[in-house]
Amino acid sequence: MPPFHRSVRFRIAAWNALAVATIALVALIGVRQAVRWTLLHEIDQVLREDAKEVGLALSDASPDGFVAVTDALGRKAIGHQQHQWFVAFVDANKNPIWTSRDSEAHDLPLDALVGAGPHTVDDVRVLRAAAPANPYGVQQTYVGASLAPLRSDMGGIDRAVAATGLLILLASPLCGYWMAGLATRNLETLTETAARLRPTHLDERLPIRGAEDEFDRLAATINGLLDRIAEYVAEKQSFVADAAHELRTPIAAIRSSVEVALAGERSTQDYRSLLEEVIEESASLEVLVNQVLLLSEAVVSHDQPIVESTALGEVVEKAVDMFRGVAESRGVCLTLAVQDNPLVVGVKPHLRQVVNNLIDNAIKYTGEGGSVQIDLSVDPTRGLAELVVADNGLGIGPADLPRVFDRFFRADRARQRDQTHGAGLGLSICKTIVEAHHGAIRCDSRPGEGARFTVTLPLKKEA
Repeated sequence: MPPFHRSVRFRIAAWNALAVATIALVALIGVRQAVRWTLLHEIDQVLREDAKEVGLALSDASPDGFVAVTDALGRKAIGHQQHQWFVAFVDANKNPIWTSRDSEAHDLPLDALVGAGPHTVDDVRVLRAAAPANPYGVQQTYVGASLAPLRSDMGGIDRAVAATGLLILLASPLCGYWMAGLATRNLETLTETAARLRPTHLDERLPIRGAEDEFDRLAATINGLLDRIAEYVAEKQSFVADAAHELRTPIAAIRSSVEVALAGERSTQDYRSLLEEVIEESASLEVLVNQVLLLSEAVVSHDQPIVESTALGEVVEKAVDMFRGVAESRGVCLTLAVQDNPLVVGVKPHLRQVVNNLIDNAIKYTGEGGSVQIDLSVDPTRGLAELVVADNGLGIGPADLPRVFDRFFRADRARQRDQTHGAGLGLSICKTIVEAHHGAIRCDSRPGEGARFTVTLPLKKEA
């Protein structure tokens, strides 16, 4: 079991907590700033309304009504003492004409304010406005209020934001860990089930819940892998059993011949005959073992990249020359038509084995007076070399045709070993080697009309 901090559940919970905390922090800071901006905007709006009210009072006052205006504004300043509201009048030289009582305590540099918008000076919000025409010499009016109430309100908001953020920081890891446990519960179930699988029971599979989610796809993928493993193991077991069965026949024949030789006194001719049988069966055994080794080698190298290149025309011509004497001794006409000498991607010994097996197989099952035709051509549009080995021999029945490339399969079970001299591995070796070279092989045949084997191999690409 992995350490706690390396588990998927912990990592999901940590990522979730980090994401939630980041989003919450940004959101809380954004809300705080929005609230502060709203409160400050409300203060500015009130100051604009107050400045407008002061301007109306100045414009509507009589020449001797200045005292009445200032008294009214002074009373308003006293009424808004909690917010430290104030108003001030200055002349054209920015000399103070009159200020409300609270403005003197602030001692603000009013002459430094420029522009008509609100300004913040020493924790005070001040609005400067041009005064309307009046008989008192007032050129500018200043209306302001302290930001202390705003700071007090923001302090409460900050405490609420901090408490909320702390709660989120504490709750998000716990909730994230709990939710991650729900999300990974199915993964733990798959892990426990997979741990119970046994190599001796290859029919066991992981459960699929039917939710069609990632865990179901993972289970289906693993089940597919188990299916392929089971198929591979079954194929290997069948191969071993068939190989043991095929090996038993020549071994039994050798033992029988030796036992007969040892059973009693024999003539020199009898001993010679028995030894010839031993040699013949030993040769058959050697051929079978070599074929099994070649097949195993081809299977092992199936997924390895092939970097060699081979002139296929030369391989085919040498194979035909080698089998020409055998064909003539059997009364079989062997003909060759080579269109070109294509360069294919492949291992020369393996490709030679494919050509030899196909020609040997065609000659074996073609009677006296028959013919075997070998054609080699190139399809440049598809980038393939095509080898065709066709005979007019016995042919293969429809029931046997799908199994013709199976290991240890012989289409005509009635044929005796001494007639065919094969264990049924030749075509299987051909198929394995061709597919390892990223090629294809197929068989077309009808009983009594012969068989036609077609091999396609990719051409070597020019650099």
